[in-house]
Parts: sequence; C-alpha cells; structure tokens
Amino acid sequence: MVTELQSGKQWYVLHTYSGYENKVKQNLEMRITSMGMEEFIFRVVVPEEEHVETTKTGKKKTVNTKIFPGYVLVEMIMSDEAWFVVRNTPGVTGFLGSHGQGSKPTPLLDEEVHNILRDLGMKTKKRDISFETGEVVKITGGAFNGLEGKVEEIDDEHERLKVSVEMFGRETMADVEYDQVDKY
Repeated sequence: MVTELQSGKQWYVLHTYSGYENKVKQNLEMRITSMGMEEFIFRVVVPEEEHVETTKTGKKKTVNTKIFPGYVLVEMIMSDEAWFVVRNTPGVTGFLGSHGQGSKPTPLLDEEVHNILRDLGMKTKKRDISFETGEVVKITGGAFNGLEGKVEEIDDEHERLKVSVEMFGRETMADVEYDQVDKY
C-alpha cells in the first residue's frame, strides 16, 4: 500500500566530484539508515553501462563506465530534513536544478526517469496493485493502448500480465506491464 507520504516521491540529480559517484552512493545509503530517513529517501542510483574493451596486450575485459560522470540520481520526497541529509553527504556538491542559497531543486520529469531506468534495466516504480485471473482490465499503454481484455496470467515478480484482447475478430494475448493497465 502506498502511503500518503510516499506519493510525493520524485527523482533528483546530485552533482558530485567526478570519480566519487559510487562513494557518494555508499555514503548516502549509510546516512539514510543511520539518520532514519527510509521514509523520505528511497533509491540512490549511479547510472553505468557495461562494455568490452581490448587491452594493450589484446585481452578483452568488461568495464563499467558512468553514463553521467559526476552525477548521482536519488529518489526522494523533498522535505527540509531529506534535503539537508542529502545535501550534506560527503562528496555531494549540490543538486542539479537548484539555484543556491538553500533553494529546493527541480525534480526530473517522469519521462526522463523512465527512459534512464529502463535503459539500465530497472523499474521506474513499483505499483501497489493486485490483479486476479479473469478480471477485466483496460490497457492504457503500449501497442494495445485503449483495448480492454481479460487477465489470463499474472507474473507478480516481474509485474507483468497476459491479457486476452479481441483484435480483428480474434482473441489475442497481450503481454503488458502493471503500469500499462488500469482496473475497471
């Protein structure tokens, strides 16, 4: 169940010293726990991608590189206390979109967050909703947007549904994510 408090969760970008992104993540996660901020600060992400490099000796090795060097993403509810904890974490030089003098930063747009996290293979948000086999739902996103159908299979672990929809006079299975479906 999403609490009223958690409904204000948004993603912000922290500016850090370049090369200290993982240390900032580690420091911030420790501060969240030690200062009891779990209800305000949820996820800390250093966007990285994996690629293969060839060394001078001809050997191939897998290397992680930062997608946004000098930046860390944090999902949080912007309150004075949470802002203070994050802003004063060692290695954090400020929030992107903050004008200084203690002003609160501008959060990332939902679409930006969705694209970044999708590219990293992460979910943008957990949806606190449950479905039952046989239930009629309306598809609100993806290729089957606007259609309604009956839930045939539920995969809670991956937050996916198989929904039977009618297209061109035949039953077709639509594989959709929880956030692409609404209950009737």
